[in-house]
Amino acid sequence: MQKKGNKYGTHRVIEPVGVLPQPANKLDNNMDEIWDNEILIDVQTLNIDSASFTDIYNYAVQQAGEGASDERILEEVKKEMFLNVELQGKHRNRRTGSGGMLLGKVEKIGDALKGKIDLQEGDRIATLVSLSLTPLRIDEIIEIRKDVDQVDIKGKAILFESGIYAKIPNDMPEKLALSALDVAGAPAQTAKLCQYGQNVVILGAGGKSGMLCCYEAKKRVGVTGKVIGLANSPKSTNRIKETISCTNSSLSGSSSRSLSITFVRASICKGSACPSLSTTSALISSRFSAVTGVFFLRFAGCSGLGFSGSPVSPSNTSLSTMSRAAIYRYLR
Repeated sequence: MQKKGNKYGTHRVIEPVGVLPQPANKLDNNMDEIWDNEILIDVQTLNIDSASFTDIYNYAVQQAGEGASDERILEEVKKEMFLNVELQGKHRNRRTGSGGMLLGKVEKIGDALKGKIDLQEGDRIATLVSLSLTPLRIDEIIEIRKDVDQVDIKGKAILFESGIYAKIPNDMPEKLALSALDVAGAPAQTAKLCQYGQNVVILGAGGKSGMLCCYEAKKRVGVTGKVIGLANSPKSTNRIKETISCTNSSLSGSSSRSLSITFVRASICKGSACPSLSTTSALISSRFSAVTGVFFLRFAGCSGLGFSGSPVSPSNTSLSTMSRAAIYRYLR
């Protein structure tokens, strides 16, 4: 008989005892047996959070050393991912605190859930809960696709009774479905927050969340509003500009209706040098005289600035207090 598990997965928490799986330092990732309210998943692909993957890759570059080959760097990425899981029983980035989600096939369903959920063994699903709370075992890393932050693996994972998921549509490529589902909540939240005529600043506009939210914010604020996207590299800036431009042309059918989105490069600060949101707001306003009364949306693509879709009002609170990751210091 299978052991009775907690709905929220606290039975898998090793340390510290009594907390939920996400803030826990270590989870039990033994997949030899499952509890009665768990779903065992044969994992195919990890869709790593944009901030997390960027951090892991940059760390791997440092570890590999100057002039290292791509192959050497990717080996360091593998080492870091294995270490994350070895130390924590889950893939939560030890610096950014972020995770991602996964794609896999249902291998086994706990006795307490059989016949009560719309899943059967063999179904392909994407989990809609973070890897930072998902018990995970990685047996082998098969391929790393650094352009889309996805990693193909052989491994197992546990979805708790309270975890949400989506069946993979048959008419959509798996990798595309994974990318879309990973950030599905961010543009929906943006649609709720943005109103006609507002000025919106999106911190981390170059990631998957940021790109979708730039487009959604553009629609919501209309021709009298303004959207400013901050990205930390020319590559991110060009990606979002090209994507939004292409989308405008294909959907609006008229360039005259397309709202221009301004993208600003920003430098990364370290430690206490991070400015307050009020300082950032002033810097933006000084660069764009039409922007007044801005509010901020921060996304994981901005090196882990915070929870996706979190609205932030300018204040004297230092940006560095919002995240353990590096953030932006000044506009240039």
